[in-house]
Amino acid sequence: MEPQPEHRKIIHLDMDAFYASVEQLDNPALRGRPVAVGGSRQRGVVAAASYEAREFGVRSAMASSVALRKCPDLVFVKPRFDVYKAVSRQIRAIFAEYTPLIEPVSLDEAYLDVTQNLKHIASATQVAQQIRGAILAETQLTASAGISYNKFLAKLASDYRKPNGQFVIRPHQGLALVETLAVGQFHGIGPVTAARMNQLSIFTGLDLRLQTEAFLRQNFGKAGSYYYAIARAQDNRPVVADRIRKSVGSETTFEQDLASYEELMQGIAPCLESVWDYCERTETRGRTVTVKVKYADFQQVTRSRTALASVHTKAMLEQISLELLAGLLPLSQGVRLLGVSLSNLDSEEVTGRQLALIF
Repeated sequence: MEPQPEHRKIIHLDMDAFYASVEQLDNPALRGRPVAVGGSRQRGVVAAASYEAREFGVRSAMASSVALRKCPDLVFVKPRFDVYKAVSRQIRAIFAEYTPLIEPVSLDEAYLDVTQNLKHIASATQVAQQIRGAILAETQLTASAGISYNKFLAKLASDYRKPNGQFVIRPHQGLALVETLAVGQFHGIGPVTAARMNQLSIFTGLDLRLQTEAFLRQNFGKAGSYYYAIARAQDNRPVVADRIRKSVGSETTFEQDLASYEELMQGIAPCLESVWDYCERTETRGRTVTVKVKYADFQQVTRSRTALASVHTKAMLEQISLELLAGLLPLSQGVRLLGVSLSNLDSEEVTGRQLALIF
């Protein structure tokens, strides 16, 4: 008999400043210092920041030049994804000792359904404590955990005791907690959507709950039904093990707007490199190339092309991407963001393969 939604036990595990913590662990000279993993060049981007750097306001996805202005003593370290993935595999093996229901979200976080766990531990709080202790013992890294009866609340809870802590939202607490939150604090509601909600006089979870589902769908499309549910602390999404990735993509926001085709070619190069590196490492190929462009006024457009056969070389990916970019010329204004993605991934190459980033 399937457990009722309110009887599920879901844990959201989130490694604390994962990339930066790995670098500080491997290099004692970095410990206690503000560290950013990423590129230090003029148009570089921070991929991760240590907690020492966060005290200065440095955050992931921040332009490196902005991060340096906030923290002049910031130490930049080039990312070592092979190392991060190796540590992730260690952590994933610890998860697997407790449950087969592991849904990786990225290299540094995952959902676990421990309703019926392999160690027959009744308390999800105890399971989270044991997992965090095992991670610390094996990797010398800390993790934070959120525990609740659904994924939305578990994700919310994991932010309450960071770093190196855990927090529980019990069934009788969910509704009261959600109604006090600003809508911008809801996982799944980004800054643009939160601003749109504010324009509609929706500022808190309680304001959101007072709206009808029809009204939310009218203003936010299919996502409106999700917002309607989470305002009531409801989220019936299952923890899905070994998800098949449907696309792979990369994008870059630029410190200064790009104004010419030559600059677009240079700007999109790191995205192409990132996408193709993933394709090579996972032996993944796809047929649909999509280019994403965000202009200086934040207007966003995408252009796609589906090939008859898989894009089998980086040169082919680059050629299609540049042709799609050329179709947007002449530029009416500067470009602040470029992205490339590859979808329609070949089924014979992805069947049975974990294509989400290995946690």
